[in-house]
Amino acid sequence: MTPAPHRILVVANETVGGRALIDSVKAHAEQAHDDGKPFEVCVVSPQNRPKHGYVVYDESVRAAAENRLAMTVAQLREVGIEAHGDVMDPDPYSATMDALHTYGADQIIVSTHPATRSGWLRRDLIDRLRDSTGVPIEHVVVDLDLDRKQSTRTLVVANQTVGGAPLIGLLKGKAAESPHSFIVISPQGGAGGEGDPYHRLAATLERMRGAGLDAVGQVMDPDPFTAIQNALQFYAVDEIVISTFPGVRSGWLRNDLIERVQAATALPVEHVVVSEVKEEATA
Repeated sequence: MTPAPHRILVVANETVGGRALIDSVKAHAEQAHDDGKPFEVCVVSPQNRPKHGYVVYDESVRAAAENRLAMTVAQLREVGIEAHGDVMDPDPYSATMDALHTYGADQIIVSTHPATRSGWLRRDLIDRLRDSTGVPIEHVVVDLDLDRKQSTRTLVVANQTVGGAPLIGLLKGKAAESPHSFIVISPQGGAGGEGDPYHRLAATLERMRGAGLDAVGQVMDPDPFTAIQNALQFYAVDEIVISTFPGVRSGWLRNDLIERVQAATALPVEHVVVSEVKEEATA
């Protein structure tokens, strides 16, 4: 008879791809293997909302959570662990209890920022779960500042130029120099926009992944500055790349987007100019 699998429920939001979390899950998988037991992992990502008072589309909130979840599942697969996951209630306690009821678990791993930065710890999430679940709770602290020394996360902002060769070439160069992952956001366009941003983004992500780049993406708020501010709340990134058409062709440049983003964040902001985009990149 095949032994019952050892089920791990992972609960994480902004720290969902943290190295300490991946290492913890890997250690449990190795222990289960040594014990001769199958091993199952379910990753739960509660949705969150930006802290700033910008307009946020509900689909953007969920898409960001799904992207964070996809990155973690991919990282677990890289170390040989098959996992699945779900985006659930914004409240981490409710999300955990719902997931426990739906999937069951022999162990719960909760991943948070360090105490000084964690809203979950300020709300006593770990103690509340220990009191309510009857399941062993492991608390993993993820320090994203330390993780950045191992891999750089780049926020890529582009709309009609998202498939441009200069942009793709720049990203390939970054990945060749050091480990990188890319979060590509495409503002929806607004007045004067041409084509479908969803098709452009999908084609670009397919091209990037085909080149071996670690990339996720989503279409976001039509205003690029608002989209960037929201993305900085959804994703922990280290640098920003903004792609535009040249000079007067670019509404973003006419509205001083580069300077406004540089003034609003301490992150490095790099501007790449794309003169034209081939049709096959936007098909």
